[in-house]
Amino acid sequence: MPTGVHIRDVREQLFAAAERVLLREGPNALTSRAVTTEAGCAKGVLHRHFPDFDAFLAELVLDRIRRIDAQAADLRASAGTGTVAGNLTEALAAVFDSVAVSIVPLVTFRDELRARIREARPAGGVPVLGDAAAMVAGYLAAERDLGRIVATTDIDTLAPTLIGAGHLLFADRDTPPPDIDALRKVVTTVIAGAGSR
Repeated sequence: MPTGVHIRDVREQLFAAAERVLLREGPNALTSRAVTTEAGCAKGVLHRHFPDFDAFLAELVLDRIRRIDAQAADLRASAGTGTVAGNLTEALAAVFDSVAVSIVPLVTFRDELRARIREARPAGGVPVLGDAAAMVAGYLAAERDLGRIVATTDIDTLAPTLIGAGHLLFADRDTPPPDIDALRKVVTTVIAGAGSR
């Protein structure tokens, strides 16, 4: 790999390269060499920007969580518009894009990575999935406040149930992701007891 060539937005290029490796080959193939080869840069570039590979992976996951945080604000803002099932279906489809689905096993099986993420975000639960559940819970609370779901709805149970059901639909890397109608059917079934409009 050439050295001495300035790379613009190095972190973003390395994150994008890691995501491509994850999508193509899965979490087991994600190494510093695979990332830098995919990014078309020398291996030392990664280590100039991150103390070690687990620090890089932690930043990759935290970047993904920040995207969920941004999505959460948009989802909360949609409360009172459209339908609850429609808003949740769109949100879950975005959360469970193929990169997020690939990141979950990476976090689950790398203890050092999980520890670093918890230092930065001590929220508990499985990173990415727990953040997605918090996003859904915030939205459901806003809809409850507007009277669009039953006031007695157990949001703390309903939100992770939606995330778990959604994750099961998307988790198989060997089959194409479900179509939007299959996801909508799951969402509609899970929230049926909430009396949503």
